[in-house]
Amino acid sequence: MNNTNINLKTTARIAGILYLINAITAAIGIMVIPTKLIVPNDITLSAQNILSHEFLFRFGIFCSFMSQIVFVFLGLTLYKLFENVSKQLSRTLLALVITSVPVAFFIIFYQVAALSILKEGFMTSFDQVQQYSLAMANLKMFENGIVLIGTFWGLWLIPFGQLVYKSDFIPKIFGVFLIAGGICYLIDVTAFILIPEFHKQTNILVALISSIAEFSMVLWLLIKGIKSDKQTLINQ
Repeated sequence: MNNTNINLKTTARIAGILYLINAITAAIGIMVIPTKLIVPNDITLSAQNILSHEFLFRFGIFCSFMSQIVFVFLGLTLYKLFENVSKQLSRTLLALVITSVPVAFFIIFYQVAALSILKEGFMTSFDQVQQYSLAMANLKMFENGIVLIGTFWGLWLIPFGQLVYKSDFIPKIFGVFLIAGGICYLIDVTAFILIPEFHKQTNILVALISSIAEFSMVLWLLIKGIKSDKQTLINQ
């Protein structure tokens, strides 16, 4: 294997590591911890769970922030990996990643606001039930925001999938999966806004298709990196 292929494989492996970290931290912050603490239709119990497990809740916020920071570096690494496949598509991918991050930070702030309401005791004009209700309203905004930012999380997968498909060092089937996953995200956001009664079904679709697409991509980047017989160039 020549130096070009070694450099390309190393970049692919770094992308795989960053992608895995991003996926794990995002899952912990967005799904795992909120699911353990938030009880549907029970404001009081949810608030008490957060107060009783404050560090766990804070760790979830930390994981969400970390996932977005890692996402930026993932975008930069993927740009380096694919820039010789298509500079236009690579720039589009990177632009969508970078644009999504401040939006995600804003959404995560709703969790910080909820914790501040519950913990800091500055809302003295509100009784406990009102404070709990306001905190849960912020968490509901966080939950809705996570669905809406799926617009960006879907859009970036489309140029990513196109780059994979156009490259000669990653199997084209992964590109097809990524594009399909991106489209599913967009369908889910559309359903959430226009036909919310179908959102539960579209959310399952996203969870299934995008998970298959992204985790298969992560595994390929980590285990194989690139097809070792390819001579694709990468800028240093």
